[in-house]
Amino acid sequence: MAIFLIRHGETAANAAHIVQTPETPLSPRGIDQAERLARRLATLRVAAILASDLPRAHMTAERIGAVTAAPIALDAGLQERDFGDVRGQPYASLGVDLFAPDYVPPGGESWATFHARIAAAWPRVVAAARAAHGNLAVVTHGLVCRAVAERQLGLTPERWTPPWRNASLTVVDGGPPWLVTVANCTTHLD
Repeated sequence: MAIFLIRHGETAANAAHIVQTPETPLSPRGIDQAERLARRLATLRVAAILASDLPRAHMTAERIGAVTAAPIALDAGLQERDFGDVRGQPYASLGVDLFAPDYVPPGGESWATFHARIAAAWPRVVAAARAAHGNLAVVTHGLVCRAVAERQLGLTPERWTPPWRNASLTVVDGGPPWLVTVANCTTHLD
């Protein structure tokens, strides 16, 4: 059993450095990235896909499902951190470090709330992987990938080269203890 931890493909907001709104879809470039990732996964026995229910993750999952014929289940617990009232604004106009440990966006999630949500989602990911009868693709968001890598898998940033890239693949084997054999890899996009 392997878990393929995947960040969704690029969106127009990613490219423009805008805090994403929940309804943000993939851009044409993001669709291409998702299709390239799907081709990489085509022969890797993906038996099931678990994805965030936000459109950019779901659209990425659909591309993988089209190639692998794996069924897709959605989990709202795998959504990106809720940045509340700053969503839709350019990062440069915020005047704050959105990622500072003590920053709580107005109307959004604190880091503690976000990390608790991801910690609660991880057992569902593991249960889905065990039930998959093959490998599980988990399609989610950059901060979710980072939270899982650091808090559930024990990876340090030296292992995954920040930031988490669009359409990246992380391969998690066994577990627990988990063995990460590939981290934040985008060679399929070259």
